[in-house]
Amino acid sequence: MIVVDMIVSIVVILVLQLLGMVIFSWMTPFNDLEELKKGNTAVGLAMGGKFLGTAIILGVSAYTNSSIWHMMLWFGAGYVCLVAVYWVFEWATPGLKLPEHLQQGNVAVGLLLCFVFVGMSFAISSLII
Repeated sequence: MIVVDMIVSIVVILVLQLLGMVIFSWMTPFNDLEELKKGNTAVGLAMGGKFLGTAIILGVSAYTNSSIWHMMLWFGAGYVCLVAVYWVFEWATPGLKLPEHLQQGNVAVGLLLCFVFVGMSFAISSLII
């Protein structure tokens, strides 16, 4: 029974991580994978931050909840907060068109977004019970 629970948990975690990345990719006006194929480091950094930030929230949700449903609920709440962080950050930096700078390969913007996602995911995950 423990093995089945573990397998189910791993499958749910993988699906949630992938779903989180798909939703993030919908938020950019360009094709993330095409930019990666071109070698766009800025997009790679921003995507890496999104991936790690999503994984941190997912990991804390899995660690703090014994029920798969509670884990999914807390992940959803944390993930919505992480998406909101992006929109608030974009709103708070009106002179900086984030998607344009990423698509142009501005590594400084990609690195900044990476750390915004990772840093805020630690803060958000501290609220997960």
